[in-house]
Amino acid sequence: MVALHVALGVTVIVVCVVSAVIAFVAYRRAGTGGAFVSHALVLAQTLLIAQAAVGLLLLSDGHRAPEKLHYTYGALALGLVLVPWFYAPRAGSKRLLWFAVTTLVAGALAVRAFMSGS
Repeated sequence: MVALHVALGVTVIVVCVVSAVIAFVAYRRAGTGGAFVSHALVLAQTLLIAQAAVGLLLLSDGHRAPEKLHYTYGALALGLVLVPWFYAPRAGSKRLLWFAVTTLVAGALAVRAFMSGS
């Protein structure tokens, strides 16, 4: 289960960065993203939720991270990708920008969580 958590962590980092870059490119070109951009951003959010779920399973099984900051960074990354659902404008290019920025920062927080959990 620990190996799954580590593999999922690497996947989360890569998908967050790639989907944020795709969203930034779509924002700069057209101002709105199509289905591909939306699916990429949702994939990043889904992987973060799955990563948190696996982490909670590990925690319930008695496995602990070496540093307590690991939990803080993981929770912040998960919470950050949910922020645009509540605070971003309802429509328009600014909404896409909100999702792109928060996904990129969530990816950076995932890197910090990965570093503190190793």
